[in-house]
Amino acid sequence: MIITPEIIDTALVALTTFFATIGPVDIAAIYAGLTTVVPAIARRAMAAKGVMIASIILLAFALFGADVLAYMGITLSALKTSGGILLLLVGINMVLAHPSGITTTTADEATEAATKQDISVFPLTTPLIAGPGAIGAIVLFMAKYEGNFILQATVVGSMAAILVLTLVCLLMAAQLHRILGVTGLNVISRMVGVLFSAIAVQLIFDGIGASGLLSQSI
Repeated sequence: MIITPEIIDTALVALTTFFATIGPVDIAAIYAGLTTVVPAIARRAMAAKGVMIASIILLAFALFGADVLAYMGITLSALKTSGGILLLLVGINMVLAHPSGITTTTADEATEAATKQDISVFPLTTPLIAGPGAIGAIVLFMAKYEGNFILQATVVGSMAAILVLTLVCLLMAAQLHRILGVTGLNVISRMVGVLFSAIAVQLIFDGIGASGLLSQSI
């Protein structure tokens, strides 16, 4: 297969989007805080289980999400616009280093998770890894590149790469949190958030432009 500029561009946008919506470094920090008293073996097992289940969920949405939207009568332009707004909220929260229920746990969810021994399904799988942001992103990408198997495979491969990175971060959660600290984590979050906000705004523009609303209003 010849790697074209379009494939490279698609991979870069997908990698940035999934890095922002999944947030491997942020998840590792939360995971480290929730598993401070859990034995190392159990921490590794929960990390592997959480990423595996999240991968299955995201792959299911990648394969069947567009069909569900079509059945419900939701157009690609509507998905782009709504997805762009949702992803813009993620980007803004990243720039402000402000946690939200889109990519992190809410206060009530964090309280419930603190009392659980096995957090691999909740809150690790969802809402942390396979949250609304990541699900919306994979459905949006797959619908956008419908009919182009190579670009769809590029998106799925990019998602898989971020999931692998997420697993590595989870396995090294305690060390990562100790090395980077709160300031280091926030710096990474803000840098990615600025770029991600621009991508989200472009999605909104594309969605509104493709909807035909602007031409109808003229």
